[in-house]
Amino acid sequence: MSSLTVLFGVAGLLALAAAIVPKLVADRPFSVPLVMLIAGIALGLLPLPAPYGNGWSDPAQHLHGVESFTQLGILVALAGAGLSVDRPFGLKRWGSTWRLLALTMPLSILVIAALGYWWLALAPGVALLLAAALAPTDPVLAGDIGVPHPDVEPELARDNEIRFTLTTEAGLNDGLAMPFVLLGLAMAGSRPNLDVSWVLVDLLLPVATGVVVGLVAGRGLGWAIFRTSSDRLRLAEYGDGLVLLALAFLPYALAEFAHGNGFVAVFTAAVCVRKQEREHDYHGVLHAFGHQLERLFVPLALLGLGLAIGDGLLLGLRPLEVVIAVVAVLVVRPVVGWVSLLGSSAGRPATLAIAFFGVRGIGTLFYLAYAIDRLPVAHQDVLWRVGALAVAVSVLVHGILAEPAIQRIEKMGGHLPAR
Repeated sequence: MSSLTVLFGVAGLLALAAAIVPKLVADRPFSVPLVMLIAGIALGLLPLPAPYGNGWSDPAQHLHGVESFTQLGILVALAGAGLSVDRPFGLKRWGSTWRLLALTMPLSILVIAALGYWWLALAPGVALLLAAALAPTDPVLAGDIGVPHPDVEPELARDNEIRFTLTTEAGLNDGLAMPFVLLGLAMAGSRPNLDVSWVLVDLLLPVATGVVVGLVAGRGLGWAIFRTSSDRLRLAEYGDGLVLLALAFLPYALAEFAHGNGFVAVFTAAVCVRKQEREHDYHGVLHAFGHQLERLFVPLALLGLGLAIGDGLLLGLRPLEVVIAVVAVLVVRPVVGWVSLLGSSAGRPATLAIAFFGVRGIGTLFYLAYAIDRLPVAHQDVLWRVGALAVAVSVLVHGILAEPAIQRIEKMGGHLPAR
């Protein structure tokens, strides 16, 4: 039996699982990602034929595939997350999000990089790469605890401080992690001289360019979807969910052509499209199509991670690597997030939930593949082991606790921002 035949069989089972598993785990204390991760580990323990001689667990054999697939999943999730944001934009209204992006993220990167340097004896640049990959929360895995689509539950989408903040944070920090990754690559040897002009042009300017491209692309796509005078050209009249892919891919491509940050552009464009026409039923069509795609990407990504873990990705795992993976997810993020949100409009229950439920996932895998593919840094196995374990820990802990905890806070009214 060829490995391609096995892949087709697994793909068919995965499609069925994507349709059935969400119904089976509904109202139960575990999530679809957790089920698929465990299933992948079980498959990895079986003697399945692998497409390469070194098996499924050698990341070096799959870098391009991991990078491309996770990038695709992130783009679709960013577009869906942006279309779900119904709260008007503003410094105060998005205050908790800005605190997480401006304080929690860079401070978490600093702390994790220091731990990688001290505990794992990583070179400074490599430690920064690890920290940057672990820092962003994930819009794909966070989808289950993010804001519901505004057409379904408009008040919850607009006023729920926990779900809104986790969604907008995840929508932006996948892109904002890129400057830290590039800095880590530079420190690890790709650029011996780090000057101010390089920092401004190569690290900071792309973020601003991504925002501008996202605004322009969002306005243009919003016009084409809702406002063009011709019924034949007005995309909203067709009710076709495939337009979501245009919203995911076009802003990204335009931003990258302009040397901007594509991830930031996609989320910005999606928020801009939502803002232009909040009440149109077509948003529901786009949301449903995006949700279906995410239901495919999430199981496949977690199944692949579990498959690699079961096949031996974590072989050679050292105690300190376990400690840093657990500490990064369950200590650094909650503590730094809680401190960053002190004095914010979020109440105490919301602050604790937002700080704790920083889900790690596909973004971590993307940035590890991205970095290692561009610079064969030392300690590659260490980076993969710590990154994979951190994602697994997040899927396990957050997958079990997130939805029950947030629902309980919502019943108590603790999800509403302070007035």
